[in-house]
Amino acid sequence: MKVHYINILLFALPLNILVHNKRNHKKGILRTPKTKPIKPHRSLCECELYAPSNYENDPEMKELMENFNSQTSERFREYDERMHDKRQKCKEQCENDIQKIILKDKIEKELTENFSTLQTNIDTNKIHNCFCEKSVVGKLEKGCLKCGYGLGSVSPSVELFGALAVNQWKNGALIAAEEAAIAKGAAAGEAAVIQAGIDAVISGIKTEFGVSNLGGQLLKSFINAQNYTNISKISQALNIEYQRSSCLSIGVVDDHNKTICSLVYEKTLVALELPGKHVSSQAVIESSVESIVSDSKSIAGMKAFNVTLSKTEAFKETNISAVEVMCNGYHTAIIASIVSILIIVLVMVIIYLILRYRRKKKMKKKLQYIKLLKE
Repeated sequence: MKVHYINILLFALPLNILVHNKRNHKKGILRTPKTKPIKPHRSLCECELYAPSNYENDPEMKELMENFNSQTSERFREYDERMHDKRQKCKEQCENDIQKIILKDKIEKELTENFSTLQTNIDTNKIHNCFCEKSVVGKLEKGCLKCGYGLGSVSPSVELFGALAVNQWKNGALIAAEEAAIAKGAAAGEAAVIQAGIDAVISGIKTEFGVSNLGGQLLKSFINAQNYTNISKISQALNIEYQRSSCLSIGVVDDHNKTICSLVYEKTLVALELPGKHVSSQAVIESSVESIVSDSKSIAGMKAFNVTLSKTEAFKETNISAVEVMCNGYHTAIIASIVSILIIVLVMVIIYLILRYRRKKKMKKKLQYIKLLKE
């Protein structure tokens, strides 16, 4: 069996050599390249690597050595910088530790000298109360806390009661504004009634009698707020104007006087058509004036109603806008006061926290001193 194993191994070795040999795979046509390589390739068997001429004077080896030297020098420089920073940090830390140790020794020495005659059996539970009662900072801390608590409790009540008061005042102001608008609208309507009545009477006289002057005056001057409803006075003035125009005389009448004469004559004929009724020119004029005044009153009433309605709405909008502006101003003032109160409370709380922090820090130091004395 041993002989067979050896023969098998000896036979396998040449087979492997035949399989993996490069010459077995490249048995083809050998071709020589026409272009020469730019850089000749050299194998290790073609030159002596350790010869001084090939090792020191070779440009490739020089370039490789320069790259290696530059990289190693850069790494060493970075390493030196890191080590320098670490040394500096360690040095600073050591100096701080030394200063702390020196300060601690100094404090222990001072405490030993200053409190050597004092009693060391101090109850630590009573230190806080004594310190706060005898310290101005503690009193200030309590004052800030009380002030912040008081102002913080006041601000919601200011907002609540202020808003309620402003709303109640706003409701009353709106009612008063509506009443004032109605009163002003009624006054404007009354003023419009008089002017509308005067205009209606003047227009009716011009239309019915065709005159523009009465009593030697213009109608605008003759008819005023006192007599525009006085039927007798207006009728008397028209009758005088009618008689002065010589309508009763026989003959040719001037063109200026034809209008009133013809109009009165037409009205007289219409009145005579009624059975069993005898009328005169004076009665016709008075009846026409009564009709004019009655129509003017109805026209003036409609005008007054329209003016009163429009003026009331206008005055109401003006008054309501004024009330809204005032209420907005009050709301702004309330909001500003609440914001200022909250800012004051915040400042008080910050002061309280700062004083509390400082007090705790001092108490901690004092407890450390007492603990050190006990030790």
